[in-house]
Amino acid sequence: MEPRLGPKAAALHLGWPFLLLWVSGLSYSVSSPASPSPSPVSRVRTSYNLGKTFLGLDKCNACIGTSICKKFFKEEIRFDNGLALHLGPPPDDLPSYSANYSDDFKTWRPVEISRLVSKQQNKISDGRICASAAAPKTCSIERVLRKTGRFQKWLQAKRLTPDLVRGLSSPLLRCPSQRLLDRVVRRYAEVADAGSIFMDHFTDRDKLRLLYTLAVNTHPVLLQIFPGAEGWPLPKYLGSCGRFLVSTSTSPLQEFYGAPPDQAADLAYQLLGVLESLRSNDLNYFFYFTHVDADMFGIFNNGHLFIRDASALGVIDRQEGSQAASGAGDNKDIFSCLVSGCQTKLPSCDTIPEKQNLVLVCSQVLPLLLQAKFPSPVQEEIDAELTRCADGTRPDPEVLGAASRLKDILRPLRTCDPRFAYRYPDCKLWVDLERQLGSQYARIPRLALHQAQEGILLKQVIWGALGSPSMLRKF
Repeated sequence: MEPRLGPKAAALHLGWPFLLLWVSGLSYSVSSPASPSPSPVSRVRTSYNLGKTFLGLDKCNACIGTSICKKFFKEEIRFDNGLALHLGPPPDDLPSYSANYSDDFKTWRPVEISRLVSKQQNKISDGRICASAAAPKTCSIERVLRKTGRFQKWLQAKRLTPDLVRGLSSPLLRCPSQRLLDRVVRRYAEVADAGSIFMDHFTDRDKLRLLYTLAVNTHPVLLQIFPGAEGWPLPKYLGSCGRFLVSTSTSPLQEFYGAPPDQAADLAYQLLGVLESLRSNDLNYFFYFTHVDADMFGIFNNGHLFIRDASALGVIDRQEGSQAASGAGDNKDIFSCLVSGCQTKLPSCDTIPEKQNLVLVCSQVLPLLLQAKFPSPVQEEIDAELTRCADGTRPDPEVLGAASRLKDILRPLRTCDPRFAYRYPDCKLWVDLERQLGSQYARIPRLALHQAQEGILLKQVIWGALGSPSMLRKF
């Protein structure tokens, strides 16, 4: 089965060799051609110096050896293998690119290759790195970064501690706990023998790679330490290095602004549920957004909504307590300035209210998804709760209460059909239940129904609400 080309990939008209070249633009050259490709497209021999600014590590070999880099070399990730070859860099205005991914060259699945930093920011970042060492306009990025005081401390460190990341601009690292940093090291997928909280098994290049990623964009790290396979609302991490990430493919929420009412209600309901999980979860971490837009959320082809871009997500450890970044200004260095101005200041973690995510989403995302979608008076009820939810001057309990009431309004507006594959045919049980129980269905408390729909056994709900063994035989 040949790879299925996504719409963005088809629009690019790029051959797969480009992607190989793009990832390999690391001041690295080979004298012999790579292994034969199953594709009919002829191999292009090159010095692998193409796409340098696109990747952003053309003067740094830290990407060599990562799992995703190896997959590119093995041609298990391709843009296309049938269109005419275009070896120039892809369009600069696209933040992400559709591609196809395989582990065996037989089964291919669509993936998304995302820029972690824009091309313009790449140039600014490279210029700052060279300027920090009083180097010419172009320099060896890796050589300069290796000589910094921060990296020298990393080389000596056995464990990732808050002082090693203090001053970095990411909200994830604004006030990290030791528990959170241990989780970063233990689950970092780009090293062998992951699982230890100590960095004894990290090579110098592994440490530089992790530090650079934490400084540029922590989205790939969040996908690794809070994986979707464990129930976190994030897509599957497939690999990253430098300034790009490969993850499972999603469609941005913005593409669904024109969705029919039942689909809009379903997506809004899911989004409110995601925010609830960020505020309350078993690990007792509080996740907060510094800003939001519709492109930060994506939908899989089964209708399931996830966080598509976690780069603006901060984490506060409610269990252990987070170490405030006191004196963070004194720890600023070149790693603090790779993607933002060196004088950028983030708010104290103590000032982040529980309502922050809801206020941002209810004011900037949900109105565009839910506007003018439903008949009166349902639309008026939705608009009223959205207004309350988006009001940042209200106390936390009032905003949280408005979001809860909004979920209650949206829940019955969701339909049950195969379009929502992530919850079908399970939802059909509830349609059948209501039909078969008739008037007795109303005797089941709303809370019990909601809990059952979230995973509690159906029979437990019926038994507890109706106390009727005869009803159980129907299911």
